This record gives sequence, C-alpha cells and structure tokens, in this order.
Amino acid sequence: MSNKHIEECVRENLQGYFRDLGGEAPDGMYDMLVRLVEKPLLEVVMTHAENNQSRAAEWLGLNRNTLRKKLVEHKLL
Repeated sequence: MSNKHIEECVRENLQGYFRDLGGEAPDGMYDMLVRLVEKPLLEVVMTHAENNQSRAAEWLGLNRNTLRKKLVEHKLL
C-alpha cells in the first residue's frame, strides 16, 4: 500500500464527513482526526513491534516516553 493510497482514503472519508454534516460547520476537526487516526496507528505498530515500546517508538519517530504517554492516553496500556 502506498502513501498515496492512504492519503486518498483519508481524503475520501473527509469528503464523506462533510457530506454527512449537511452544510453544518464542523468543530474541532483537527483534534478529532488525530484521535481517530492515532489509536489504530498505535495498535497496529505495537502489534508489529510485538509490544516492544522501544522498537515501536523508533519506527514512529517518537521518544519512548512520548509513545508510552500516548499508549496510556488511548488506554492501550
């Protein structure tokens, strides 16, 4: 799967989100989208890293403490 494919999936879903709003103004979209994408990202990466936080943090380009904080925030620890 290429990055373009992921971008297109996000783009299509955002277009659907605006259609579903039916002309209403969105609120807090950035935080909503980050929350919705971050949790599955962390779940998948942790699975592939066999729950090795140091490896997962390296793959994500995060500090291990930052990763741990995000895992706690998403109730993945």
